[in-house]
Amino acid sequence: MRPERQQIWRSEAGSRLWLSGLIAAMQHAERPDVRREPVSPESLAEMRAQLSLTASFRSAPLSTLRH
Repeated sequence: MRPERQQIWRSEAGSRLWLSGLIAAMQHAERPDVRREPVSPESLAEMRAQLSLTASFRSAPLSTLRH
């Protein structure tokens, strides 16, 4: 991923954008016609890359997070 795109996820707006994209993808994936389709290896690789990217930004100690 390009460095300028990585910076987007560090902001609140970027987090909301990512979450909105995740919700849209989940809503699309739950459709019966889509669920019947096999998932390509490329799609699985992209999903794994996206999930590992977000996990890397959770390195701050829990005590500094706002609840």
